[in-house]
Amino acid sequence: MVRMSWTAGLLVATAAALIAAVPAAAFTPPNTYVAKQWYLAFDNAFSAWTTPPADLAPVKVAIIDSGVDCNLPDFAGRIAAYKSFVGGNACTDSVGHGTIVAGEIAGDLGQNGIVGIAYSARLLVAKVVRPDETVPIAAEAAAIKWAADQGARVINLSFGAVRDPQNSAIDSYSAREANAIAYADSKGAVVVAAAGNSDEASATTWPWADYPAALPHVLGVAALDRSGNVPAFSDRDPRFVDLSAPGVDVFSTFPSQLTALRPSCTPQGYTGCAGPDYSSPEGTSFAAPQVTAAAAVLFSLDPALTNSQVVTILERTADDVDPATGCPACAVGHDDLSGWGRLDVANAVAAISQPLAQPLPTPDRYEPNDNVSEAWPLWGANRSFTATLDYYNDPIDIYRVELRKGQQVKVRASAGWPGASIRLALWRPGTRTVLGRMRPGRHVDDIGPSGVQHLIFRAQHQGSYFIELKAMSPGGGAYTFRLTKTQ
Repeated sequence: MVRMSWTAGLLVATAAALIAAVPAAAFTPPNTYVAKQWYLAFDNAFSAWTTPPADLAPVKVAIIDSGVDCNLPDFAGRIAAYKSFVGGNACTDSVGHGTIVAGEIAGDLGQNGIVGIAYSARLLVAKVVRPDETVPIAAEAAAIKWAADQGARVINLSFGAVRDPQNSAIDSYSAREANAIAYADSKGAVVVAAAGNSDEASATTWPWADYPAALPHVLGVAALDRSGNVPAFSDRDPRFVDLSAPGVDVFSTFPSQLTALRPSCTPQGYTGCAGPDYSSPEGTSFAAPQVTAAAAVLFSLDPALTNSQVVTILERTADDVDPATGCPACAVGHDDLSGWGRLDVANAVAAISQPLAQPLPTPDRYEPNDNVSEAWPLWGANRSFTATLDYYNDPIDIYRVELRKGQQVKVRASAGWPGASIRLALWRPGTRTVLGRMRPGRHVDDIGPSGVQHLIFRAQHQGSYFIELKAMSPGGGAYTFRLTKTQ
């Protein structure tokens, strides 16, 4: 199943029409070890072209990880900047994890080595993993902000910490991490994160995606095996698993200093000569980079795309993962194992090069505005505009309006996607957050699932009031917003 609607994920273009838009035969990269990269065909990584496209714009992609062996020939001309936030040199990777990720994304197109899905990308290498393989929150947050300031269009976070909304003792939510990601989102970056591996939690399978995958505006990626099934180690989540991609037997680059520990092994500099932990890499950590690379490809084809547009395109052009495609436990449509489905690079490319039945998704220039601290100010007596909500990635929008004592405000919000259900609420001055339990003193006017909401309120006190719009049912898309202030 191919989803091509930018509204609620409904099918509006037939699979036959999409296939007609994609060349019948993909070009085959000439790289020496491309045959070992089975995931390229699985992702339809190059199926959009019969020959390599010559007009790809260079896109900066941040790899926030254990560092990268920048001296490998696969990365010649690919490193734009590097910085360590835990000491040492970011171009020295003593773990190997970051080098695997880098190869999947940006291995050079050529005769030697492997090829990355976004082979024209320029890498921003941020080292945040200590020698004991822990990631300090302070280092991660600083690296995310650094990458955003360096102009990263995509940021890859192939790590996570356990999330358990039912047990605060082990839930690892970090406001510092969330604020850093909100900053990157405000700078226009797509943030991609691993959904998480249940062997790092207290049970298999684990029913919640890790942080940061479970934060707003982050694409959480689950793993698939060669049969198209979601393996037991891949975390589940009904809201925060967004896409899936191959996450087992990933052949990629590996630090030469580590493969040199096995000098008789070939090929040196690749995972086939890694130690037992990474000789056949598996995990959602290695599924996420493929989605990161796909996002970079879309930006390289159309640099004018916004981050929210790229996220929507990747989600809504995914191929469904269900019993018919090899996942017996996956429901047809969006599900908690595979999200919107399997990454399909060719479908995503076709969506922007030949938008079959829909225009591009509506951009939203008001993001991030997910809580009171990020509320977008609405000045003047009359405002009318279009923005977007998404039940999975961007369920809440907050706007700030200044009211004098006795002043009346009228608000109308109309969601444009089929079956939309939104809630409109007004929060009084002094509100610090709209998350968590409902608080007293809030004025709410919710007329149900029609998708059209009205609110009329007269201020009893002067101050900053906060208007909340929340997606209440699966789906998403554009909504129109109108505000009028009268005496």
